[in-house]
Amino acid sequence: MMPFRPLLALALAALLPLPAHAGEVRAAVAANFAAPMQRIAAEFEKDTAHRAILAFGATGAFQSQIANGAPFDVLVAADAASPARLEALRLAVPGTRFTYATGRLVLWSARPGLADAGARVLSGGRFSHLAIASPKTAPYGVAAMETMAKLKLKLGASLAPKLVQGANIAQAWQFVASGNAELGFVALSQVWRDGRLTAGSGWIVPAGLHAPIRQDAILLARGGANPAARALMDYLKSRKAIDIIRSYGYER
Repeated sequence: MMPFRPLLALALAALLPLPAHAGEVRAAVAANFAAPMQRIAAEFEKDTAHRAILAFGATGAFQSQIANGAPFDVLVAADAASPARLEALRLAVPGTRFTYATGRLVLWSARPGLADAGARVLSGGRFSHLAIASPKTAPYGVAAMETMAKLKLKLGASLAPKLVQGANIAQAWQFVASGNAELGFVALSQVWRDGRLTAGSGWIVPAGLHAPIRQDAILLARGGANPAARALMDYLKSRKAIDIIRSYGYER
């Protein structure tokens, strides 16, 4: 016969409420938003018990993958156009698209004092390589090209050979952080925490030098019936998520 105490413990356990079922959500996340999204995902799991499985990369590449059946529930993009296209193609849930952040571009160097106000270093020629994200797949790459055009920096014989492109903004940042490129146009969120640069020198590009980098999130068709996916979309609008987003230099 089983002892009395274990029987009592089993009886008491049966009276306790069962924990809410935790789900999983697979999110495709723009590379520039990697650090804040990791923090948001950790808080999301603590607050909801749902787990966010994150993949980081170029928004344009994610759009193609989703169109070809990649198993994502949510897209956290680096632009507004890609989520809108997926919605138009009926690959996303209508009415769920919203702007979670507006990104900022920065001319950054890992070396103190090199990236100066007004980006005069770009015309001074005191560098060998300038890194940007590919304008074909990364909105921050498009913004970099627009900025150089507004600064009247022609990609001619002097500047074009110095330009190196990363597949996404994370790779562009890596080129500069490693010293393989002295300068680069990167996302402010990659080098900014709580109101200051984390290292090196930088010039925050004025918003008027490129089109706004409006970053939208959308619930994909695969995630429409997934409570965890809908919960993550709601969480991105929460005060806790907004505070994290702003701490990385984004506007909200």
